Amino acid sequence: MQGNRGSTTALPYTPVPSASERRHVRSGLLLAVGGTGLFALKSIFIKLAYQQGVDTTTLLTLRMLLAAPFYAGMLWWLLQRSAGTRPTRTDVLATFGLGFLGYYLASLLDMQGLNHISAQLERLTLYTYPVLTTLLGWLFLKEPLTRRILLALGLTYSGVLVLYAHEAMDSGSVVTLGVLLVLGSSLSYSLYVLMSKRLIGRLGSRLFTSIAMLASTVYVLIHFSVTAPALPVVQIPPAAWIYALLLAFVSTVLPSFMISEAIARLGAGRTSIVGTAGPVFTILLAVVMLGEPFGWVHLAGVLLVLYGISLLGK
Repeated sequence: MQGNRGSTTALPYTPVPSASERRHVRSGLLLAVGGTGLFALKSIFIKLAYQQGVDTTTLLTLRMLLAAPFYAGMLWWLLQRSAGTRPTRTDVLATFGLGFLGYYLASLLDMQGLNHISAQLERLTLYTYPVLTTLLGWLFLKEPLTRRILLALGLTYSGVLVLYAHEAMDSGSVVTLGVLLVLGSSLSYSLYVLMSKRLIGRLGSRLFTSIAMLASTVYVLIHFSVTAPALPVVQIPPAAWIYALLLAFVSTVLPSFMISEAIARLGAGRTSIVGTAGPVFTILLAVVMLGEPFGWVHLAGVLLVLYGISLLGK
């Protein structure tokens, strides 16, 4: 007996999370789920605003102008309390360039695409950006391209093609244009994600996001000033103002900070897993609020895309 007792090996000690740590994780999960759900409303608010006769340029301008004060306030607060790294002139210029890709060009192409395709197809097409980011990392940074990544690529774009073919039967080349615009948006955002990692690590996500969003506001205002909007600002219907405000605050400002805080509490990996529910939220809302159809073709497209993205998470 004593020999058996003496040969017993101790199991490794696993610390039990404290009550405060568990609350920290639970609050992080709530922030991630809430932020994902609010981001999912973006396509819905855009579609509803379009029904009021607002064109893409005007709506994008309203969105950024209404959101800019919140980001300006956050930037001021962060700079006032910061005792660590402050952005250099090079950091600011680089962030301005990334703001062009990630929040101006990507938003413009995405919103233009929503003029031609359903919110469901738009969300699935846009959600391919993790695969594009991985491919760009292989192309420019020599990161390894595994069979799992190639399988994820095939599955995600198969899902988009299934839904695209279904919509194209009814609308033809208009759907093709819409998908190409949203793919351009996904590519622009993928470049932004790939190129922003160093700056986010140096400045922190909130400071970087605030500068990038304010930079994109400058680009949007320049765009608005050199184009002739289809609807003068004074003639914008009150309902369109409401949707623009919801788009700016509910689907831009709030979720951007909620997701940043969720990443701080959970880490990027677990937060991104929660983010896979985004397309599902958008599709459910599109069916309920916009009356878009949903059948077996839509379900097949969604499952292919979500499974493909989940392979990257593994």
